[in-house]
Order: sequence, then structure tokens, then C-alpha cells
Amino acid sequence: LLLDEQLGQAVAERLPAWRHVVQTGIELGIPVLAFGVSLAYYDSYRSARLPANLIQAQRDFFGAHTYERVDKPGVFHSDWEPVQA
Repeated sequence: LLLDEQLGQAVAERLPAWRHVVQTGIELGIPVLAFGVSLAYYDSYRSARLPANLIQAQRDFFGAHTYERVDKPGVFHSDWEPVQA
């Protein structure tokens, strides 16, 4: 539905109000779970790069799952150095 030109434009025009509703609910301690989650989905839908990319690196660190990079094609694995305390 978000790919529909009219609906996509209508959602984009109301985005500031949508953010305001979520922010106000959070500030007042009112659960706005559906509004907040749907806003997060909308933001992720429009984004080419997300913090979720970090999950690939974390999985590789803990279990050698490999990861993809944004600067070159292929699948990579790193030998992660342990943190010295």
C-alpha cells in the first residue's frame, strides 16, 4: 500500500503528526505500542541502511556466521580480537 502514490503521499504528509502522537504518548506514559511500532516499520521501510546491519557483525563475532559489507560484494568473516579488560 505504501507504494501507491496517493496513499504514500498521504502518509508522508501526516508523518510529523504521527511522530508527535508517538512522542506525546511516550512523554505522558501512555502506551502507544501500535503507533510506535508502525512508525518504526515505516521508517525502516524507507531506509537503505539500518542499525540491524550491526546484528550481522554481532552474530559473526559470537558464532562465525559471516556478514555482508556495503562497500564490496561478497560474504566475509573476521577473526575478532577479544577485548582486553
